[in-house]
Amino acid sequence: MIHVFRWSIFFIGIMIFSLGITIAINVQHLGIHPWDVLNVALFDLVGLSIGSWAIIISFVLIVISWILDKSYIKIGTFLNAVLIGVFVDFYMWLDFLPKATNSWVDIAIIIAGIIVMGLGGGIYNSAGVGSGPRDGFMLSIADKMGASIGKVRIITECGVLVLGLILGGPVFIFTFIFTFIQSPIFERTYLQMSRVVERVSSHAKKHVTDSRNFG
Repeated sequence: MIHVFRWSIFFIGIMIFSLGITIAINVQHLGIHPWDVLNVALFDLVGLSIGSWAIIISFVLIVISWILDKSYIKIGTFLNAVLIGVFVDFYMWLDFLPKATNSWVDIAIIIAGIIVMGLGGGIYNSAGVGSGPRDGFMLSIADKMGASIGKVRIITECGVLVLGLILGGPVFIFTFIFTFIQSPIFERTYLQMSRVVERVSSHAKKHVTDSRNFG
């Protein structure tokens, strides 16, 4: 029961998070998240699809994390790596999300995308079935270097941003303010959903214990 609940939360969160990424990509001229800058740059240069590059980069990060510290790699990490790319490509194929209008409306669209990403990220992480490839990568580096997670995240995302910029990715004002909007939403959603998951888990365990006692 509790496993079904946790995995349901995970999949719902992944779907919402991927939706947010796609919304932002549709107005990429305003700037998108550093990792997505890299995915879009590689798509423009090489081909394949944006989702395919998200999957490829995720598996590269998983391999590095596996070498550094296997503890952050769980089955949810692999599913995260595949599903986000698949859902982004699926949403883009459906072509139902708002497109760039080159007006103030685009600002509202990208803010909506960032909010949706924050909500989705908080939800799927609260399931506790494995860190995402990027999170696991940064956490494993932080552990090995004895550095703070925040410092490693800043350095890593700055490096990814520079690489994406060199490759011609869409970097603009929202690339730099992305974190300031997304992070608080992610944190609040994660904390609230984690409490819900824990309450449901405790209730399920109590129910199982009671059933055994009366059985």
